[in-house]
Order: sequence, then C-alpha cells, then structure tokens
Amino acid sequence: MRSLLARRELIQALVSREMKARYKGSSLGVLWSLLTPLFMAGIYAFFFRLISGRAANTSSIIVGVFAWQFTSNAVQQGLGCISNNGNLVKKVSFPRIILPLSVTMAAGVDYLISLLVQVGLVGFLLWQGGEFYSLRLLSLPLIFLLHAWFNLGLALLLGSMNVYYRDTQHFVGVALSALFFLSPAMYDLSFVTRLAGDQNPLLLNIYALNPLAGIFTAYRWAFLPSETFPCDPWLWAGLIWPFFFTLLAAQIFRRAQRNFADFI
Repeated sequence: MRSLLARRELIQALVSREMKARYKGSSLGVLWSLLTPLFMAGIYAFFFRLISGRAANTSSIIVGVFAWQFTSNAVQQGLGCISNNGNLVKKVSFPRIILPLSVTMAAGVDYLISLLVQVGLVGFLLWQGGEFYSLRLLSLPLIFLLHAWFNLGLALLLGSMNVYYRDTQHFVGVALSALFFLSPAMYDLSFVTRLAGDQNPLLLNIYALNPLAGIFTAYRWAFLPSETFPCDPWLWAGLIWPFFFTLLAAQIFRRAQRNFADFI
C-alpha cells in the first residue's frame, strides 16, 4: 500500500490514459458508458415482456444491467492490462499491480458516472409509480466498494493468466456471456427462486454463491424500496468469499509477475 500511495500520480495518469483510449475518436465519448447499458436494458425489458407475457420491472433491469457493465468492462480491460503494455512492463520499474488496479479504477469511474444517472432515472420511474427512495440508498458506496474489490480480483487473475496462456482471452469471451445469464442482471433473484422452486434447492444454493448474485441484489435493495435482501446464508457466503478471492488473486499475480517480461 505504501508503494501504491507513493505512485499515486502514476496510477492517476494510467487511469486517465485508459479512459481516453477507450473513447478515442468517439464523438459521444464517455456518454457511451451510459448509452450502451441503457440500450441493453431497453432491449432486455422488451424481450422479457415478449417471453413472460407481462411488463418487466424496468428499474430493476436498469440497475442490474448497469452493474453488469462495470464487471464486464473491468474483466475485458483487465484481461489485456499486462500483455498490452509490454513496453511499459519491460522498460519501466514500478509495481505491476498498478496496471490491473488502473483499469479497474477506470471502469469504476465510468460506473460512478452512470450511478449518478441511475439515481435520477430510477428515481423518476419510482416517482411515476408512487414510490420514493429510502435511506437504503446511502449504502451504495459500500456496495460499490465490494463490487470494485471483486472486479479487481478478476482483473488480477485474468490479466496474469493471459500473459502465460493466450487462450484465456477466448475463454473469457465465452465465460462472460455465460456469467451474464447466470447472474441476476436482467432479472432479479426472485425469478430464480420461482424457477428453482422447492424441487431444486441445491441449484438455488449454488447459484447464490455467485458473488454477482448478492451484489446485484444489494444494488436493487438500495435503489428499490420494494426490493428485499433475502436472509440466505448461501447468498451471504457469496458476498464474503470475494474478500479472500481477491487476496488470493493478488498473491497469484505477485508470483506470476516475475516472468511477465519473458512471456510478453
């Protein structure tokens, strides 16, 4: 931590570079961080209505899809954070962990901007339905920090793996698609509960161990007054194990970084 604090200007420069590179040549720039999940939420709400035959909870879908976008951006950018910075890794001496940290922070800045829009948009939709925010909205910073911590662990692990095994990038593309549908992004946790029912309780428990299940449910609990957070020990376990996962990923990254320059 002392080493990272001493290089905070480098971290700031890399975060700024990451955000500029992401929207380089784009007329709308950072607005795409808002427009992309909004388009996705609109499409999913439309098809959800076609499939289920009933109106979708648009606010719930907006919250879930925006949160998913944070994880998706952190994973996709974290995947190449080492392999795409070969010259920097080979020629400059600095803690390599700064690279996955900077891409996660850049994705986090994008998401924080989108959170401001979400507060206004979801607040308007709630007002139309005769509802208003509760004090639970104040828990958003804590939920965001947990979400960012988990995303950092993914960036650390996948970024180091991609240096040694270049097939990782192809696997991650497929895994992200699967993880999206296995996480309550476009649907809420009650949908999974109804689907699993009493006949498949083990399936529901395994599903709850996905950290994103608890994180996305926590976001909805904070945004939506009618949403509840289940007192499910499996769901809480899914929120706790990412703390240890990211620490383990950091240790793997620290061991792997010794040979980064040889494999890039």
